[in-house]
Amino acid sequence: ENQKDKHNEQEQKTKKKNEQNKQENMRQYGVVFAGKDFTVVDNHDWFKDMGYMAFLRDVGKHVPMSQMLGREFIQTRLGEGGSGISYAEFSYALIQGYDFLYLYREHGVTLQLCGADQWGNSLAGVELIRRIAGGEANVLSLPLIINKATGRKFGKSEGGAVWLDPEQTSAYQFYQFWLNVDDEGVVDYMKVYTLLDRAEIEAVARDFDKDRSSRIAQKTLAYEVTKLVHGQAKADAVVHATAVLFGATQELSADVVEVLRGELPVVKASDDTYAVIVEAGLASSKSEARNFVSSGAISVNGVKVTPESENVFEKPVNLVKRGKNTFALVEQ
Repeated sequence: ENQKDKHNEQEQKTKKKNEQNKQENMRQYGVVFAGKDFTVVDNHDWFKDMGYMAFLRDVGKHVPMSQMLGREFIQTRLGEGGSGISYAEFSYALIQGYDFLYLYREHGVTLQLCGADQWGNSLAGVELIRRIAGGEANVLSLPLIINKATGRKFGKSEGGAVWLDPEQTSAYQFYQFWLNVDDEGVVDYMKVYTLLDRAEIEAVARDFDKDRSSRIAQKTLAYEVTKLVHGQAKADAVVHATAVLFGATQELSADVVEVLRGELPVVKASDDTYAVIVEAGLASSKSEARNFVSSGAISVNGVKVTPESENVFEKPVNLVKRGKNTFALVEQ
């Protein structure tokens, strides 16, 4: 009985988590679609009451094994040196295919977008629509995006992925990701990930080719994608925050402070400058902090700190910098 209770409890937790994820996805979709109407459906709604035998009878009998085995993905996995494939993974094409059939019947969906790696599974839906509903549907396959500098695809399985959810990837981190993409692929990324028209992209590309050190293409890409996902106000704030951190301006507006609080150590000011530097993680000891100050490695709000400096942290919020890339905020 205890085991059954534990199972039921875990099932309820899973359902609750799935519902939370669905609501969070809805929020993200709302931002990306910029207030346009859209409908989100959950395939759990049409699978929850369908038994295994019913699925085999209504779906499985319409799918020839030769067709499934002929898919390039299956051939690669089953061929010599392949890793093999589980029945669950093999059957997934039918599940995804039935999703397309359901959407065709209930919502009139006739086009499915997919990544190139989902081509076979998507075609399963086209076949089911033709065989079962006597209808016609299409698949638009999009090539996987490859980082030309590394030869690796963009994606969460490759590590270093960025997320739409600001809880997973902050707007600042999101902006920095795009700001640091490779020169070779940046113009292609603008074509894929932004809503800029062709003439605008070509104009940026020409300016970029004249002076790649300007990083105008990366800056344009980073701003446009961040604006699309997080909104213009947040995109403007992270651009300004980047300028503050890397020397273009010292103006710490409220929006910039909000961005930086999420990215940097934040400590309280005191008259003991060296102690504050240590607490902020910019030095491991007060002795090291003194050495940094003596060598001119520490600045506050763009001004070098010297051993003779007084009232160092005079503003309500102060940006402290060690060297070129290590920062902290010190607040009154």
